[in-house]
Amino acid sequence: MGDEKGLLSRLNKPVKIQNYLNNFPYHYDKRSPSLCSPRVVLQKRRANCIEGALLAATALWYHGREPLLLDLVSDKSDLDHVVALFKEGRYWGAISKTNHVILRYREPVYKNVRELAMSYFHEYFLDNGKKTLRSFSEPFYLSRLPDASWVTSSDDLWELAERLDNSPHHKILSPDMARRLRLADKIERAVAKLIEW
Repeated sequence: MGDEKGLLSRLNKPVKIQNYLNNFPYHYDKRSPSLCSPRVVLQKRRANCIEGALLAATALWYHGREPLLLDLVSDKSDLDHVVALFKEGRYWGAISKTNHVILRYREPVYKNVRELAMSYFHEYFLDNGKKTLRSFSEPFYLSRLPDASWVTSSDDLWELAERLDNSPHHKILSPDMARRLRLADKIERAVAKLIEW
């Protein structure tokens, strides 16, 4: 517990939290998915996007900020992405755990959450160039959950993910807009294939 508190006390700025998350591997196993608590992530030193977002939100909360998630929802052909939201003054930013060059940290320069969510739109595509981002959630307040057991639980947090999925979301595209989307360029697709881990 002392080691955890010591680490959280050092992660006192969004940039430090992001740099810490970048230091350990991205972990996603399609055959055996996980949704570990921040405590388990600290023990295993690996995370997928929502696990990284939960750890980031915990560190922000430890330093008196609201622990907030943003759910970025794709169409059925792609995976969703979750980031931790934060504010600097009036402006929004995001902390993100990903294995790719895209969908990463966002500087706190966005006037509102929609503007920040839309900053991910053009980067959110499949290997064939199809753009897949379709909606985003309202800021999801982890502090409003019935208890804070999600921070230290040894069990997977599927119920928390379900609450996030069922929280209010905003559509980005009409069906007509979705049909007219241009594919990402060949060079964008080539760069998107780079992975960190």
